[in-house]
Amino acid sequence: MKNIPLNNLHVELGGKIVPFAGFNMPVRYSSDIEEHMAVRESVGVFDVSHMGEFYLKGEGALDLIQRVSSNDASLLYNGKAQYSYLPNETGGVVDDLLVYRIDEDEYMLVVNASNIEKDWNHIQKYNTGNVEMVNWSDDLCLFAVQGPKSIATLQKLTHIPLDNIEYYTFTKGTFGDVKDVILSATGYTGAGGFELYVPKENAEALWHKIFEAGAEFDIKPIGLGARDTLRLEMGYCLYGNDLSDTLSPLEAGLSWVTKFTKDFVNSENLKAEKEAGVKRKLVGIELIDKGIPRAHYEVCDAEGETIGEITSGTISPMLKKGIALGYVSKAFSKTGTEVFVKVRNKTLKAVVKRPPFVKTGV
Repeated sequence: MKNIPLNNLHVELGGKIVPFAGFNMPVRYSSDIEEHMAVRESVGVFDVSHMGEFYLKGEGALDLIQRVSSNDASLLYNGKAQYSYLPNETGGVVDDLLVYRIDEDEYMLVVNASNIEKDWNHIQKYNTGNVEMVNWSDDLCLFAVQGPKSIATLQKLTHIPLDNIEYYTFTKGTFGDVKDVILSATGYTGAGGFELYVPKENAEALWHKIFEAGAEFDIKPIGLGARDTLRLEMGYCLYGNDLSDTLSPLEAGLSWVTKFTKDFVNSENLKAEKEAGVKRKLVGIELIDKGIPRAHYEVCDAEGETIGEITSGTISPMLKKGIALGYVSKAFSKTGTEVFVKVRNKTLKAVVKRPPFVKTGV
């Protein structure tokens, strides 16, 4: 297991450290519910420096990204970010990722920590134009400052007008007296906020400045536990659960970032799959009966026949009821359809619901 750069700081803060995606990561500092509500109601900070960052530069950088990713990166402009995925050759997903256009022929790809080496090798396999690729993953720290008080907190540390940074856009500038910080209006919580890409050598000093700036809002460090409940309330996919090498991106509902206006890895087969129609879909499931849905629990119809499987599940701190994502047969995928989840030796009534489960106003 690797340590993220501020590992010792998180231990001092009382963070419970657990193995995750090849890294020792803080899963919680106080309680998942307290940290969850801090992000929904005020402001919290995640240290997600385990994520991977690749820098691509050169005349063929866009062509390479277009070849390996599903979305249309030609629509990006300087300062614009895009959600996408890397399709594999067999119908699944290598990883989902963010694509940042820094400048013409200059991009940053942000990938999941568990897939850094796999993604690098996959992209490099298609790098026939000798595009310059640099793995920035060990040189950058990534802080996700999320919640309705995030702008009020961060604005104290920069002259950049943060209100002007629209959703899924970013800027690069001086933050907390540190140059070349990337401030991105992205996140994994649905609570609003920014992700800050910080040079590793400046990370600890900036962490303390952010917490000083947010003290009046009772800013809190947030662990992976609350990160999971927050993303599930929004219905955001997690690679390894809801997406994988063997799960179809079209069944996962990623048609909106699958652009057949260009050729990309496995695009012909995916197009044929879309035209034929998928046989199952990833849906939101909200429990009516009391219980906690977990990954791999069976989803059944009223007769007890298996129609699918839960891929992610939890108790929503906002709704105080069980919520989940899961794949079900297409016939049962319509919003409002009654389904049942097998929890141990019980069968709990549930309903298909279109995420987000919680309306945040962001």
